[in-house]
Amino acid sequence: MRILIVEDEPDLARHIRAALLRHGHEAEVEGDGTIALRTALRQRPDLVLLDINLPGLSGYDILAQLRHEKCPALVLMLTARGEVRDRIKGLKAGADDYLAKPFAIDELIARVAALSRRGGAPAEGTTLQVADLKMNVPQRHVTRAGQTIALSPREFDLLQVFMQEPGRLFARTELCERVWHHDRDYDTRMVDMFIARLRKKIDVGVGEPLLHTLRSVGYTLRVGAPSETSA
Repeated sequence: MRILIVEDEPDLARHIRAALLRHGHEAEVEGDGTIALRTALRQRPDLVLLDINLPGLSGYDILAQLRHEKCPALVLMLTARGEVRDRIKGLKAGADDYLAKPFAIDELIARVAALSRRGGAPAEGTTLQVADLKMNVPQRHVTRAGQTIALSPREFDLLQVFMQEPGRLFARTELCERVWHHDRDYDTRMVDMFIARLRKKIDVGVGEPLLHTLRSVGYTLRVGAPSETSA
């Protein structure tokens, strides 16, 4: 995603930008509200991380102008104001999400990932493939060896995370954040349960296993099992 960070605390802005770059995003920083608005309207980023208390225009002013100009950017508000009335004000003004300072950088990255999934749908015909496992993302349709596999919405979302980065090892906690990002009633045992269900559908009796477990670490989707796997 192309992300504009609107934050006037230089150290925090650098920290956020470095984390976003590590996760494959493009990111730049503006510390003045007036300049940030001009930049957002000119560049049309996918996402704006928007502080409220800024020199020049406030975050609320910027948000109002972005929505007035029909700028399609998603907006995640970052602010020290954590009270309910402030969150409601930002969301009513058109923000897509709200994160109060201080926050954990891992939570910010998870929120950005969630917003990227909520943002514009992939182009028609977009597919992901690992070996003979294929996923048509817009149609939410999965096949293996040409046979349709029926998945629940959560199972599909979980499999999509794996298929977007085949071979990568995912910890249970990251899968919780990526798939159950706004729910607070999950735990890592739920991930294990969904992995077991997914494995039965895409691997059992179909062909070479693709979904693997690395003991005490996490899960990966790949051709060929990594070392020290368990069923």
